[in-house]
Amino acid sequence: MELATKFVNKKLLTPTFVSLWIIMFLVEFVKGALIVAILPVYMGDVLQLSAFAIGLSFSCQYIGDNLFRSPAGWLIERIGFRMTMTIGLCITLGAVFIITVMKTMGFIVLGCALLGIGTAPLWPCVLMGITAVTEENKNFGTAMGVIQISSLGGTGLGPVIINFLVSVSYTVVFWVLLSCMGLVVLVSLFLPRHAGKRKTDAGTETVPDTSATGGLWQGGAARIWQNIKETHRHIRTHLKVSPLLYPALFLQSFAVGLLTPVITLFVRSELGLSPEAFSLMLISGGGVTVLGLIPVGKLVDRYGTRRFLNAGFALAAVSVGLFAFIRPLPVVWTLVILIGVSYALILPTWDTMISHLLPEGEKGTVWGLFLTIQGTGMIVGPIASGKMWDTLGAPAPFVASSISMALLFFLHLYLSRKPPASGGVVTR
Repeated sequence: MELATKFVNKKLLTPTFVSLWIIMFLVEFVKGALIVAILPVYMGDVLQLSAFAIGLSFSCQYIGDNLFRSPAGWLIERIGFRMTMTIGLCITLGAVFIITVMKTMGFIVLGCALLGIGTAPLWPCVLMGITAVTEENKNFGTAMGVIQISSLGGTGLGPVIINFLVSVSYTVVFWVLLSCMGLVVLVSLFLPRHAGKRKTDAGTETVPDTSATGGLWQGGAARIWQNIKETHRHIRTHLKVSPLLYPALFLQSFAVGLLTPVITLFVRSELGLSPEAFSLMLISGGGVTVLGLIPVGKLVDRYGTRRFLNAGFALAAVSVGLFAFIRPLPVVWTLVILIGVSYALILPTWDTMISHLLPEGEKGTVWGLFLTIQGTGMIVGPIASGKMWDTLGAPAPFVASSISMALLFFLHLYLSRKPPASGGVVTR
């Protein structure tokens, strides 16, 4: 957090924002450790489970995370910000506990599914919280840069640190993860009940406490169904975006999903790099991204999102496309750095652009909907990537990812110039 305090206005570092930063870092630390470093080896070598069981567990985690983001966003508006986050984190804690103590395929798959369901509210809650704490100072981009550092830092450090502990004992590893989840549950209790204020036709008012107004549950299933219909009607009436935004949301994560399962294989088989060189490459590219997040976020708050997204998509399209065919190592390293720069331009800026499109009254629900569409790209991308690798050759997933980024460039170029009256996406 020291890096953040040097570049970020201290008004941003409220107790709510700091709590969200800690929660994001530790949850991504646990997920990164489980998915990358622990489960593949633990399930295969220790529990002697099949490759099918490993694949099924991972699929259940991704599907659970993606499917429940929209319901999580909807719940934020009904039962409150703090309760939604705390319930999700408690489910995640239970999931880690199941994975820790149970040894059979059925329970491991259940634990992974609950891990996805439990972490589904994380991003909707965090984005709602950031929207609230940055509303006055208009520094959403800076906040996203800081939060992305916690997310990327947790995801990256989790496997690295846990790999050192695995040599000691899996018991120690699981106790560390359970302790992290216990801590985030405690931190979540200090979050505010609601994320901010809601605007209605009569003006601005504090978000009502649903527990005091009859809430979500009184009236049983009929009341819940009525609530869902009201939400659908509200979003259909107030969400004014171009239909082209939805394929853009999908492509933004699809481009990344195409590379996830094949990048290691490509670097080893096509570029001939050692595991150590590959690790250094990941650290270099990721480090450039992390170092650029806060400066880009501050620039986005000052100058708007349009030019940064255009530059990021164009740079990613060119650098990823060239990466598929270039073999001289100095050029490869240059491309890795450029890819890192492109994602530093995209990551805080994309969510800042999306935050400008949210209708009042159902921001949590729409955040969840948009995140679900984005998450679909991360599910479809790896499947398509493997098929492309087998049938079209090693460069194919990278070319497809490059084309996806190029499409995003042109989509955003069109969306950002669309006039407000026609329901387009307008970015400064």
